Amino acid sequence: MESPRRSHHFGSVLCCVFALCLHLEFCSTGDCPADGRTWVPFQDQCYHFVHGEEDKIKSYTFERAKTLCRGFELLTVQSAAENHFVIIYSPEVWRGKVNVWLGMYYDTDSEDMRWFGDESPVGFTNWEDSSSPSDMVPLDTCVALHSNTGRWENVSCLDEVENGVICETAQKEEEGKQRPNALLSALVILSVVAIMGISAVIWFLHQKNNLGSTIFTAFEYHPPFRVLDTDQSCLVEAEETDSVP
Repeated sequence: MESPRRSHHFGSVLCCVFALCLHLEFCSTGDCPADGRTWVPFQDQCYHFVHGEEDKIKSYTFERAKTLCRGFELLTVQSAAENHFVIIYSPEVWRGKVNVWLGMYYDTDSEDMRWFGDESPVGFTNWEDSSSPSDMVPLDTCVALHSNTGRWENVSCLDEVENGVICETAQKEEEGKQRPNALLSALVILSVVAIMGISAVIWFLHQKNNLGSTIFTAFEYHPPFRVLDTDQSCLVEAEETDSVP
């Protein structure tokens, strides 16, 4: 039976592997802006959750939100993981439900929603049941994200005010360093698992050999009984007959 110490050591190794996976997947090697504001890194982006006094409700028009993020972009959400990140981190900054402006606009030329900045079309979406692209009104349609659910809602760019603003910018790569890609991460994880498997096999064989040696040396060695062959048996019987008076 495996000792508690070995079990604890094996558990520690698994925790290290898990931490390594998280580091390769989510942590970054780049830099966030050093402009005196608090920036939160996630994957290859940096996020600033605009906040003031926690007991004071903030109200921002869409134009005001863009002004607060001058030099950067309003929040863009490209994946479910990024959307989930906003949900998880928002309670660290704001109390209760917050509606966050998304840096999205309706493009009348292509007749679809696009992100400010790189003008890329919106791929990932997470609309409320009552909202969908078909409900959008050109020119006066923007989108807000509900921090408690992560769902998106169509709102007016001109008439609505929201109480959440998140600025976003890409991380700057550190000189001489490159971000680990998915293939490299997978190779590192597989290497660690392989090393752990080989170590376990070696340990098992070592324990098995030691156990066999212990059993073998615990008893006194006796050579096996050797049966005489036919010729030797005859000689022994002849000698016994001659020795009888």
